[in-house]
Amino acid sequence: MIEPAASHLDPIRQNTTIVLVRARNPANIGAAARAMHDFGFSSLRVVNEFPVPFQAARSAVDASAVLASATSHTTLAEAIADCTLVLGTTAVGERELRHELLQLPQAATHIRSQLASSNASARIALLFGSEKTGLSNDELSFCHALVTIPMAQHSGIRHPSMNLGQAVAVCLWELVRDSAEGSAASSMPRNPGSPASSLSGVATEMGDADSATLERLHGALTEVLEATEYTRRHAANCDPAHVRRLLRRVGIDPIDAPVWMGIFRQILWKLGRERR
Repeated sequence: MIEPAASHLDPIRQNTTIVLVRARNPANIGAAARAMHDFGFSSLRVVNEFPVPFQAARSAVDASAVLASATSHTTLAEAIADCTLVLGTTAVGERELRHELLQLPQAATHIRSQLASSNASARIALLFGSEKTGLSNDELSFCHALVTIPMAQHSGIRHPSMNLGQAVAVCLWELVRDSAEGSAASSMPRNPGSPASSLSGVATEMGDADSATLERLHGALTEVLEATEYTRRHAANCDPAHVRRLLRRVGIDPIDAPVWMGIFRQILWKLGRERR
C-alpha cells in the first residue's frame, strides 16, 4: 500500500482522537486499537462509567503501544474537552437526525481542510458508540455533525452496520488515503431540520472553540433561560441536548466565546442571579 506523504498525514495522525463511548468488550477495544496502530494513530480515549478492560484488550496484536497511552473517562464531556471539531459516527437506521449527516469521504475531506486552515492547531474527535446501541441522542448533542459509512442495503435486514473494530479501521483508512481520491465525495441528504450550512462552515467557525468552552457556555445559557423563565414558557426548546446542539450551530470561536460568556453573566447580574 502506498501512503500519502508524511507531511500530509502527520497533522491528521497527531490531531485526531478516537473516542469509544460505552465500549465494554475487550476484543472490540483491542481491534480498534490495532486499527489505530496499523494506520499510525495513537490517541485513544474510552468513556465508560465502569472500569475499562484495557488489560484484557492488550492481548490484541500490535495494540500495546496505543493501549498503554489510552485514557479512561467517566463522561463524554471530559473526554472531548480539548477538541474543536467533534464528529459522531452512526449507521443511521431509524434514528431521527438533528445534525448534518455526511458520508465518510466528505467528512474526511473537511477534516483535512480544517487542519490545513488552522495550521494543525485543531483537535478532531471521532466518536464511536456502544457496540449494541451506538451513540445516544444526548451523546450526539456534543457533535458538530454526524458521519456514516456508505454500505449496501440488503432486503430483510433492518439496517447495515459494522462492528466497532471494522468501523474504526474504515474511518482511519479514509482519513489517511490520498486526499485527491476523497475530494469528489458528495453529501448524504440532510434531515429537514438540520442546518443548511455544510461542514466546511462548521469546521472554520464552530470548530475553533473547544468543547470545554462550549460546555461552559451551555451552562451559562441554561442559567439565563431559567432566570428569564424561558424554560417555563418554552419548555420544548430547552432540552439540554437541544441547547447544546444550538450552540454548536451558532458558530463560536475562541475570540467570541469570552464575549458571549460576558453577555450571559451581565444578564444574570441584571436579574440578580450573578454566575460565579
